[in-house]
Amino acid sequence: PKTGPFAALAPPADVTVTRQVLAEPTPDIVERSWATLADGTPLVTGLKKGKGTLVLFHVTPEATWSSLPISGSFVEMLRRIVQLSRNQGAAVANAEAAATSLAPYRMISADGTLVPPTPDARPLVPGSGPLPVTFENPPGLYGSETGVFAHNLLEAGSTFAPLVRPEITVPVTTVQYAFDESHDLKGPLVAAALALMVLDTLAVFWMGGLFSRRPRRARTAASAAALLIALGAMLGHADIARADDAKPGDSQAIEDISKTRIAYVMTGEPGVDSISRAGLEGLTRFLIEKTALEPGAPAGVDISRDELSFYPLIYWPIDPTAAMPSQAAIARIDAYMQQGGTVLFDTRDQFANGIGADSTSPATERLRDILGNLNVPPLEPVPSDHVLTKSFYILPEFPGRFAGSPLWVEASLEASNTENRPVRTGDGVSPIMITANDFAGAWAVDENGDPLLPTVPSDPMQRIYALRAGVNIMMYMLTGNYKSDQVHVPVLLERLGQ
Repeated sequence: PKTGPFAALAPPADVTVTRQVLAEPTPDIVERSWATLADGTPLVTGLKKGKGTLVLFHVTPEATWSSLPISGSFVEMLRRIVQLSRNQGAAVANAEAAATSLAPYRMISADGTLVPPTPDARPLVPGSGPLPVTFENPPGLYGSETGVFAHNLLEAGSTFAPLVRPEITVPVTTVQYAFDESHDLKGPLVAAALALMVLDTLAVFWMGGLFSRRPRRARTAASAAALLIALGAMLGHADIARADDAKPGDSQAIEDISKTRIAYVMTGEPGVDSISRAGLEGLTRFLIEKTALEPGAPAGVDISRDELSFYPLIYWPIDPTAAMPSQAAIARIDAYMQQGGTVLFDTRDQFANGIGADSTSPATERLRDILGNLNVPPLEPVPSDHVLTKSFYILPEFPGRFAGSPLWVEASLEASNTENRPVRTGDGVSPIMITANDFAGAWAVDENGDPLLPTVPSDPMQRIYALRAGVNIMMYMLTGNYKSDQVHVPVLLERLGQ
């Protein structure tokens, strides 16, 4: 591995392994593996224990199991391991025994990093007394790859004393730095420009001889005064006029329609809402990475008061402990679905027996109560030839954090006619989807992009399939009957006789 201590060593071609002790498979076995066989079996593993490192060769020291101990690569491996040990005491002891000096190995730069020694650095001669830091012996590591000695600037027990502010005998003026001393001159400059325009208008009237006619002087003066009063009123009420044009929520509405955003219903339960947001953030990252779609940040909506038409898809996690939505809120959801939006209901209980079967699941009972007040069309599990199975990825099923529950969509007008899918006229998108596989739990990631919840069963590919299911749902939502037409191109061409 590139991150291990043997990264720069060339893989030996003359080493063979016939038997070895297998490493116990653990989640971090990949990080612990320093050398592996061609099939990925760990050959050398390392683990930090306290201030040291435990290194295990999974073969015997004789050549009965492997030819590694009698190869030149084994010597290079041992040299790298010795470098990791930072064997300072051995280096100093060897130097004192041989009465030799330690050559500069690595020096400490001004920013605290280890750099190659400079030409001015001289060998360090260890003695019985303290070793001072000089220009010829700067702080750093002295020795060789087999062992180094740390030549520090300060002793281990040294402490830093705070600086004492010196007494100032000369007069000193304290000046505070100002981060922003700018002044807004927009208003005065606009007023000056309008005043100059008024003066220019009066000058044109005077040059035209309007002021020289005595009978109309009073009317001209009155007109000029009225013009000045109107301009003053316009200047005085410009900010008020602009403020009256804006309405509460306009900035949020502009932000919501500037980018495609996925919404989720806020249930009022902090744990459920946080997983929903983290799940939609994970799906958004996956969409940006794998498709040309770049959605905005997920939005949490209150179905009783927020505008729903800004979002093509609303994810609704059903939580039986949350408060039952009011009839007015359910009516708004019904209107949203009738106007082209889609709601993805997720009971998160892996209800695989079907929507019409009896079940004691509280989430399923709550979903039935909600759907009882909605104009729900007939539903069916996603057929194998549905557009959802091929809108972006080829998917035979739609797993989430759980696997096994089908994804329910609006039934076809003629379920037996495979050419009549998807099911709706218009944009061809189902207004309702129902699952129990906990999509948001599989999509949820933290700030670093790592999954928050494990999948059941624990299969890394199940999370990938869940993200792909989310991509197919979004492509299906945003393309509508376009994808349906592309899927049925052969049938259309056959009907046209081409």
